[in-house]
Amino acid sequence: MAIDRKVSPAFKTVEKIEIIRATEKQLRNKIPVYSINAGTQELIKVEFLFAAGMFYQQKPLQAASVNTMLEEGTTKMSAAEIADAVDYYGAFLEVGVSQDNASVVLYTLNKHLRSTLSVVEDVIKNATFPEEELHTHLTNKKQKFYVNNQKVANVARKRFTELLFGEKHPYGINVKESDFELINVGNLKSFYKSFYRSDNCKIVLAGKIDEDVFSLLDEHFGGNDWSPESAIKTNKIEIITNPQREQLIYKDDALQSAIRIGKVMFNKTHPDFQSLQILNTIFGGYFGSRLMSNIREDKGYTYGIGSGIASLQHSGYFFISTEVGVDVCKNAVNEIYFEMDRLRTEIIPEDELQLVKNYLLGTFLRSVDGPFAMAERFKGILEYGLSYDYFDKYIATIKGISASQLRELAITYFEKESMIELVVGKK
Repeated sequence: MAIDRKVSPAFKTVEKIEIIRATEKQLRNKIPVYSINAGTQELIKVEFLFAAGMFYQQKPLQAASVNTMLEEGTTKMSAAEIADAVDYYGAFLEVGVSQDNASVVLYTLNKHLRSTLSVVEDVIKNATFPEEELHTHLTNKKQKFYVNNQKVANVARKRFTELLFGEKHPYGINVKESDFELINVGNLKSFYKSFYRSDNCKIVLAGKIDEDVFSLLDEHFGGNDWSPESAIKTNKIEIITNPQREQLIYKDDALQSAIRIGKVMFNKTHPDFQSLQILNTIFGGYFGSRLMSNIREDKGYTYGIGSGIASLQHSGYFFISTEVGVDVCKNAVNEIYFEMDRLRTEIIPEDELQLVKNYLLGTFLRSVDGPFAMAERFKGILEYGLSYDYFDKYIATIKGISASQLRELAITYFEKESMIELVVGKK
């Protein structure tokens, strides 16, 4: 029977989402190893997680520079030798740093795990931060810094976090030109020694996993050769939000203005976080959102606009982000508040709410497709000390939340007077 291409396929509600749960073991030195054995191919991802993000650095650039420089030389290999050793086995080594965490990730065929783990062990335990490579790294970073400082979007992004958290809080501190002169091999080694150690490490495995994998991990990382000499100490710094609600960084030559609006909120451990994610999706969290429909599709003020809720280990924040022509900046800001107020005063129509619920369930379903994707989802609860119940509650919240409940959330959290408003450019 021929398919009628003029008829849209019927919606199908996602009834249940199966997630393969991570199992936990420990190496001899108590490093937890979480594994998601869900692969059909002879491929494995090994991720080493450290609480070594920017939250923990003593000065700007320190955490990111340490993480990037891990691959630039060890006591045994140069940067070129490290790259060649990984490439020889068709593997891939990736480093990354965020506000809270740093990671070293290995993708490799199972049959080459022993050889590639040796390289990763050397990188994690024996990095030397060569002076010449550090100079090159900082020179490149400084050049990008100068270029980005000419872009209103980048200026807005950095200043916005300063306004929310305070210029002395780890989440609010941003790089200044003078900071490049303060980074040297000595303070990189100090941070590395303090945070890249066995008692500050978690390992997440995903792919086709057998017992040999754990034996190899224990062989390379289960010993006491990278154990701490003393406990890690961090200072707790108070969040101080700027009291001035409206902020303007004027740029005379700007053709576009960057708009950032938002407030300090909470992370995913808060009982309202999941419900607020649904409200945010309607407001500005997907391509069919109200902000996009109004400010892009109807008014034509921007190519793109969005909102989100950022979850951090020690806080969180709500944000709205866009860039518009300088001649329509004031109008765009007014329309943002108009849409915010609509959610506080009007009930969301049932067909719109159902569309968003189907979208969120479908998005979640795609986000757990395959072992690597499941590992990413698992990390999202691991760092907050949450269980897999978090996902069950999320699905139940999506299905069960009502339009009236969403309006109450908007009344509570979407008050205009509680928002910081920043414009970089002209208004």
